[in-house]
Amino acid sequence: MFCPLKELNSSYPPYLYICSEWDQPPSEIRPPGSVPIKDSAIETPLETSPNSEGHILHEVQIKFDKDTPVAAINFVLKEEGTGAWFQHKGGDFRIPLSGSLKDGDPLGAKQGVKPEGSNAQLKEAVPGEKGPSTKCISEFYEEYPILKSEYFEHFVSVAVTENSETDKSLVEFYTDITGDVIIHWGVCKGNTMTWEIPPEPHPPNTKIFRQKALQTLLEQKTDGTGSAVSFLLDADYSGLVFVLKLNEHTWLRNLENGFDFYIPLTRVEQFGSTQEPHRAGEHKLDDKSAQTDGLISDIRNLVVGLSSRRGQRAKNKVLQEDILQEIERLAAEAYSIFRSPTIDAIEDPVYIDDPESVKPACSGTGSGFEIVCQGFNWESHKSGKWYVELGTKAKELSSLGFTIVWSPPPTDSVSPEGYMPRDLYNLNSRYGTMAELKQLVDIFHENGVKVLGDAVLNHRCAQFQNQNGIWNIFGGRMNWDDRAVVADDPHFQGRGNKSSGDNFHAAPNIDHSQDFVRTDIKEWLRWMRKEVGYDGWRLDFARGFWGGYVKDYMEATEPYFAVGEYWDSLSYTYGEMDYNQDAHRQRIVDWINATNGTAGAFDVTTKGILHMALERSEYWRLSDEKGKPPGVLGWWPSRAVTFIENHDTGSTQGHWRFPYGMEMQGYAYILTHPGTPAVFYDHIFSHLQQDIAKLMSIRCRLKIQCRSKIKILKAEQNLYAAEINENLLMKIGAGHFEPTGPVNWIVAAEGHDYKIWEAAS
Repeated sequence: MFCPLKELNSSYPPYLYICSEWDQPPSEIRPPGSVPIKDSAIETPLETSPNSEGHILHEVQIKFDKDTPVAAINFVLKEEGTGAWFQHKGGDFRIPLSGSLKDGDPLGAKQGVKPEGSNAQLKEAVPGEKGPSTKCISEFYEEYPILKSEYFEHFVSVAVTENSETDKSLVEFYTDITGDVIIHWGVCKGNTMTWEIPPEPHPPNTKIFRQKALQTLLEQKTDGTGSAVSFLLDADYSGLVFVLKLNEHTWLRNLENGFDFYIPLTRVEQFGSTQEPHRAGEHKLDDKSAQTDGLISDIRNLVVGLSSRRGQRAKNKVLQEDILQEIERLAAEAYSIFRSPTIDAIEDPVYIDDPESVKPACSGTGSGFEIVCQGFNWESHKSGKWYVELGTKAKELSSLGFTIVWSPPPTDSVSPEGYMPRDLYNLNSRYGTMAELKQLVDIFHENGVKVLGDAVLNHRCAQFQNQNGIWNIFGGRMNWDDRAVVADDPHFQGRGNKSSGDNFHAAPNIDHSQDFVRTDIKEWLRWMRKEVGYDGWRLDFARGFWGGYVKDYMEATEPYFAVGEYWDSLSYTYGEMDYNQDAHRQRIVDWINATNGTAGAFDVTTKGILHMALERSEYWRLSDEKGKPPGVLGWWPSRAVTFIENHDTGSTQGHWRFPYGMEMQGYAYILTHPGTPAVFYDHIFSHLQQDIAKLMSIRCRLKIQCRSKIKILKAEQNLYAAEINENLLMKIGAGHFEPTGPVNWIVAAEGHDYKIWEAAS
């Protein structure tokens, strides 16, 4: 049997996934190169060849005889390079082998096909269903046009300003799209998503569309950078709904959910209003149910939107799943408000005069007085001698007060930076040789500084290809096969179990649930501790695998200090960072809990909040609803590693660069507060060194440590002030603050928009 496929508009070869409803096809009809996918399907690579017209065709032959006990072949297509799946009406393509056609049904009926999850609309008619028949099929031909969407990223900005004198709202639209852009819009009341037309006057260039909506042509900006429009609305509307129209065939909807854009218009007093910033305590929200009102309203709107779209055909299933996932997320956030952080009972006070307090509370937490230096940036590998260069700075880093240095990934790697590891026992990397690495560790130990190894455990690059040409066979001492790769990694045909975290798409994600994998990793980590002399670990991409596996690795290696990189997005609403980031820090705390506290985590929550507080002069964000620091350090300070920059966020990558010129405010915060502060290499070896060194000296002299007591004194629009351990005061922001009271406070350090005082002895 020959199954031709029409040309795909793609540079990637597709794969054919063949399955019956329950069973894998018999081995005698499986094309060469097929591999089993779990228990119900096989994956077959399609061969590529040009046709007589010079077009590229992808095809496969499936050979069988009339006695083959198969009634039909079901299949879907996967585009390997992009991971896009192509299905038929949300289900499988079906090739009948017997009993599947009515008498007289024409062969060659055309049907529309679209990739799952795309915005492409079906262009061709779908034929009626074909009833069953016992007639044997001797010939079958069907064409399936494959439609593929291409995405272009644009933005639309909507600002709503209330005017208390006129009781109206000024709505301002702006988009970077040029040309004739029409906003198709309406208003709604209450908790419904029903479109209404507001009364006149309407904006210029507006017409009524079918008595259900308004269409307004946006005015093009004179500088050619986009289009804009503004108009007034009565204040009694709860929301504005809209889509953008470019032409008769192109409509732009919300990329996040595929629905209409929705902008709330009702006045909801929020924590951190730019007009009257307050903390939760000032609103007297003692009843926790009041805090969930906004979440419940969001959930209700989503449910209304879900119900109103059940009759829609295109993308309905995918969109409903997206909405349900969002409802689950909001419900989980609401639930987290009602439960206390799970770590409240863990943080026992540590008294700085107690000599026992300098001992680690447990393996992986250090003494509590640690200051970490990240000993490299994104470009450090380029010299080929970084270990030697960093070793020359060991004495200086020790004298500045650093107790731990975080060194770069040490293994053989596909990428020169080290984050695509391959042969884990080969420690000759772009940073230097294994001998130079061991010498570097010895030098730091001689200067009283401990060294962290950067362990990339989530993923690993393979050395060999499987029979389908997929790189998922590993070499070296840890010569794993594809059972070591998670099954739901979309690119690497793993035969392991499903991932326990998020996938890293550039390399095979390792299945840590496999006993042989964990055994080998523990042996490798113990070898690194003994052979290299590492004192602990920085764990890359920690959200890719369950913290319980980390617990296993930490207990096996007993590090002095360990920290995981659990980095995901903070909470935003309509592009604005939310005041309450409890859901974000709870995810980090949950991961630490899963490790049984054997590892800390970088306090990404605090970094994100510092960004917004400093960039927009919204220092009220630096106090949560209970008057505590709003990041992980406010919940579990002994496991919070605070930072303002690293090799990903700064350096030459600049994925999330700290506000320029405000770095010292950031360091004034993390070097005076609880938690374990980490200083970036590019900052300590720059013009900031003297100021950072002074703050580090104050921290050491006043014995500020990861569990120090903190009392927030001010958290206002342009000012944040706090007292730490009753012997240090600090303030950041342009606002005025001077200490008062019976204590004699002496200025210990000051700079642009920051100041530190210490209590006179």
